[in-house]
Amino acid sequence: MSTDPAREAALELLRVVRVDDAYANLALPNILRERKLSGRDAGFVTEVAYGALRWQGLYDAILAQCVSRDWSDVDPMTKDALRLGVHQIMAMRVPTHAAVDSTCHLVRRAGTPGGAKARAGFVNAVLRKVSAHTFDEWIDILNVNGDSEQQLAIRWSHPGWIVRALAQALGEKRSELSALLQADNIPARPSLVARPGRMTHDELLDLPGVEEGRWSPLAGTLVDGIPESLEEIRTGLVGVQDEGSQLVTLALSRVPITSHTQRWLDMCAGPGGKAAVLDGLAMQQGATLVAVEQHPHRAQLVRNTLGEQSTAEIMTGDASHHQWSGEFDRVLVDVPCTGLGALRRRPESRWRRKLSDVAGLAPTQRALLNAAVEAVAPGGVIAYVTCSPHFAETELVVHDICKAHPELVILDAPSLLPEVTDARRGQFVQLWPHRHGTDAMFLALLQRPA
Repeated sequence: MSTDPAREAALELLRVVRVDDAYANLALPNILRERKLSGRDAGFVTEVAYGALRWQGLYDAILAQCVSRDWSDVDPMTKDALRLGVHQIMAMRVPTHAAVDSTCHLVRRAGTPGGAKARAGFVNAVLRKVSAHTFDEWIDILNVNGDSEQQLAIRWSHPGWIVRALAQALGEKRSELSALLQADNIPARPSLVARPGRMTHDELLDLPGVEEGRWSPLAGTLVDGIPESLEEIRTGLVGVQDEGSQLVTLALSRVPITSHTQRWLDMCAGPGGKAAVLDGLAMQQGATLVAVEQHPHRAQLVRNTLGEQSTAEIMTGDASHHQWSGEFDRVLVDVPCTGLGALRRRPESRWRRKLSDVAGLAPTQRALLNAAVEAVAPGGVIAYVTCSPHFAETELVVHDICKAHPELVILDAPSLLPEVTDARRGQFVQLWPHRHGTDAMFLALLQRPA
């Protein structure tokens, strides 16, 4: 069999994610460019590699039933290749014989010469066992048709601790857990934003392949083509941004305030998506944005995103360590979090994150929100935002800071987003992939009394 560049690229993507701790969405374009893959080949690489990453938990459970030794003893490269093979058999229109033969050829080329033949034989035997049953039959064999958290974790390929955290976040709507986990496994279409002051929403919808978004008055959905093909993306008039991110930024701009510093602050601005929207909204209201980013390379991304037409001030440093003194009308603090709300966009992140990460991020989240309280002017407002619905990263942080600063008023955030339905979580906004087709963004609005 001849060389298969697309499958070799997919295996390489899984390798760099595993070995280099790379993000798939950042590593993939480089791999495609280096191997000169585009069009249908690039689409195949994306589908098979992202599918293998996303469904890794379920596929490993199936494969463990088909190997004669402990699954943990199989070498990592062969595991990656087998996951690619299983995804082709279970979820793609690839004939079984082609999926099996191409995967055997893949490990034969990728492995060391001395063990290549034995590895290919092992892969052939395992994938033949996998293909002996349909997807639904495997679900029955694994006995994961129920709604217990353990069964749902395997059926929808999520770590158990994430399933438990999402169940807690759903609260009284825990019955939606299966739908939420399922939504995490559906690739999201690119969501675009008409950046205020640069392009109107109507102009965005006139672009080829763009349809109206579902919720945000700035949004469009790209239903045909790739974002990089649009000149307006390359020039910064339009951004690629989830509607949830657009909505929480809009909500901050809509809060009635009584302070008049005419300065807005984005405390965690990199890579610049929300900052670009906030910058345009600020200019429309006669205000100037200050954007802070801790890491120099991400600060440069903010500069690139905002462009030369922006009047924003970009600072490099840790916003939680800066000595603020009530300088800003509006403060956005989009804190570092586990990203459990964006699992559909980042297929590898569910396996990379650990329960200990929640506790590890807690001091940073509180330090940033506490600094935001010092930064906001009397009469001004703070938006606390996470791309995670985890209770410990959302409500618990807000309530802890409000205990330390009893003067703060928790505003009714859902009332600032009247176009969105079924997003109320008490006084907070909680968006969901299965309800809204967005990332699971959380928003709390806190006002400092005049």
